[in-house]
Amino acid sequence: MRKTMTSMLAGIGLVLACGTSVYAQDKELTIFWAEWDPANYLQELVNLYEAESGVKVTVETTPWSDFQTKAFTEFNAKGSAYDMVVGDSQWIGAASEAGHYVDLTDFFNKHNLKEVMAPATVKYYAEYPSNSGKYWSIPAEGDAVGWSYRKDWFEDPKEMEAFKAKYGYDLGVPKDWKQLRDIAEFFHRPDEKRYGVAIYTDNSYDALVMGVENAIFSFGGELGDYATYKVDGIINSEQNVKALEAYKELYSFTPPGWAKAFFIEDNQAITENLAAMSMNYFAFFPALINEASNPNAKVTGFFANPPGPNGDQFAALGGQGISVISYSQNQEEAMKFLEWFIKDETQKKWAELGGYTASAKVLESPEFQNATPYNKAFYETMFKVKDFWATPEYAELLIQMNQRVYPYITGNQGTAKEVLDALAADWNATFKKYGRGKS
Repeated sequence: MRKTMTSMLAGIGLVLACGTSVYAQDKELTIFWAEWDPANYLQELVNLYEAESGVKVTVETTPWSDFQTKAFTEFNAKGSAYDMVVGDSQWIGAASEAGHYVDLTDFFNKHNLKEVMAPATVKYYAEYPSNSGKYWSIPAEGDAVGWSYRKDWFEDPKEMEAFKAKYGYDLGVPKDWKQLRDIAEFFHRPDEKRYGVAIYTDNSYDALVMGVENAIFSFGGELGDYATYKVDGIINSEQNVKALEAYKELYSFTPPGWAKAFFIEDNQAITENLAAMSMNYFAFFPALINEASNPNAKVTGFFANPPGPNGDQFAALGGQGISVISYSQNQEEAMKFLEWFIKDETQKKWAELGGYTASAKVLESPEFQNATPYNKAFYETMFKVKDFWATPEYAELLIQMNQRVYPYITGNQGTAKEVLDALAADWNATFKKYGRGKS
């Protein structure tokens, strides 16, 4: 009887599946994203949507180096190759002002996403202009900068004793940026080919700037007033001067040849026994708990970016929101997909597959926080993140910051005050060129 019933159910399922397939065979959606592991996890997730709805969803990817260029080339041509894009947080100004993204404000408000998603992800992935109440993306892949460290080095009794004797407090996960600096100094032993810390220094895109932001935001600084475009006295504030000096000092404790380091190098600092601590986006931490890619997986720990001297604790935001492209011929289907994507059970599954959910409910759950060695640090970080400018001219602002900060950090050129004063002048000129702020 059980066998007969199973066969009958299988037959019914086949009929239903075929029926769904026939109904939705002409319905397909394409999501464009960069080529990395989270995009693979998203494809696994959307395969579940196809099984439920019959709508085929393809996650099309391209290397990170080409992602922005390829996306905006298609946008500017008003092409319909993609229905949705998981776009970088900084794109939101340029893409919304140019009409490339569908306004999702009504959808956002209908589903109360301002409360459903972690507040910082709403502010930086979805809303533009700042504090406008207009939304263009659904927070999709949360990400931020965190830290990994060598637990075996930290827990070595001899190291603990020597550290306590030198600094007067116990060696452990740094409680603030001063301790981060002390620990980096303590483990920096070039003669032993051991180094204190690995940080972001690559100035090709946003790596160096994101690294510096970790210091700026935690020292109580800001990049500017995003609503008024005021930068004088903000980007070149006393807090930011101290933050830049602190980041430069960390650079002195990095492995040799560390002037062009990003996520690959910073993970290698842990896997190849180079550094005691390493900065990186949480999205790249799965490789560090995999023994196949990290021989030190069992002795690798994680922590959130520590507070600065006055207790401010923030981290640089990574990650992306998913937007509907205004030239898509399948906008109605895309909106149905988003309805499914924001469900609690979908967000939970997204996290289980390896995606970094922005759902506050999932992030706050013990199940999520205990799922990996770094999830708790990720949860703590996603409620304490800040981001770079999201104005359409953000790329120019980014280049200018790289040009000013990089020679100071890696080449010891000028002072932190001189660098930030010059950057303030650069940004003022850029905002004036585009008619931002006061006329």
